[in-house]
Order: sequence, then structure tokens, then C-alpha cells
Amino acid sequence: MENLTNSTKEKILEAAIKVFAERGYHSTRVDDIADESKTSKGSIYFYFKSKQEIFLGLIEIFIDLLEKRVLKTMSNKGNHGPEQLTQTLIEIVRVFKQYRSLAKIVLIQAVGLGEIFEDQRRLFIDKFCGIVQMRLDQAVQDGSIEPINSSIVARLWVGSMVEIVVHWIFTPEFDLEAHIPDLNIYFLNSINYRSKA
Repeated sequence: MENLTNSTKEKILEAAIKVFAERGYHSTRVDDIADESKTSKGSIYFYFKSKQEIFLGLIEIFIDLLEKRVLKTMSNKGNHGPEQLTQTLIEIVRVFKQYRSLAKIVLIQAVGLGEIFEDQRRLFIDKFCGIVQMRLDQAVQDGSIEPINSSIVARLWVGSMVEIVVHWIFTPEFDLEAHIPDLNIYFLNSINYRSKA
């Protein structure tokens, strides 16, 4: 993982991603994570107080990964307006593809597990919406798109993207990356963007 060192903790988290994604939260035991990581329960409890803390930690890691990668893409000064929106969409899809199991944990496994898990999942959605809204606001400011309610548009786009990603997680033959051009067209059409070219 990008933000972890090669350590026992990293091995535990990587094993937890695999086990949670395969078995779900309720069916996963700390023993399963210990077996998969080839460590002991004692090692796991040295780093984490509980299975819940491991699970919440994975959600935080995914939030951090998505935010860092997308913000890095957005800082590219060479693209403007819709081009930056397109690059942001491409990077979001790449993050989901690279971390498919983490996406499954955040978007599917965390649903219905209780308030603390839902708070983390909402944090993920809110950060995702915030990133998209910031990009839309910049496009309005530089005159690339007409003024819009960027908060609502961001939530519409993120909601659509989440649904498409969930479909992709459950449908292995669905090629998420191949649909980027279609997604891009639909998203830009939703804000009445018309290329000046």
C-alpha cells in the first residue's frame, strides 16, 4: 500500500483486506486475519484493539489514498475545466481498479454495520463529493462551464459513480476503465457543457 511501510502492520492490513473482502465483516475472525498474514493474534492486538479498529483503519486508508491521488491529479496546471474533470474521473477509476478489495469494503461491507461504520462510509462519500465539487467550482471560476449548483451536481456524480463501481465489483466482466469515455460524456452533458472546439 502506498502509505504504509513494509512491516508487520502492513502485512496485517493487507491480509485483513483480503479476508474482509472475501468473508465480510461478521464472518471474519481475528484468527482468520492472523492466519492470512502469517502473524499471531498477539501481533494483531499490538497494533489494533479489535477487529472493528482494523476495519475502520482500512476505510481510513482508502479515503486517504483516493484523496491524495485525486488531489495530485487536480494540481496539474496543464489542464483546465472539463479536461481536469476528465483527468479526475480517470484517476478515480484507476484508484478503484487498483484497490478493488478496499473499494468493496468501503462501499459494500461497511453498509448496515452500525453507526460508527456508517459515519466512516459517509466521511468517504463526503470527501469524494468535496473533491468533485472543488473541481466543478474551479471550472466555473475559470469560465469553462456555466454557473451550477456544484454541491448537488457533485453528489449526483458521486452517487452515479458509486453505483457503477458497486456494479463493477459484483460483475467481473464489466470493464470499468473502458466506460470512462461514456461516463465523461454523461457527466459533462449533465452540466450542459459543449466543447468550444
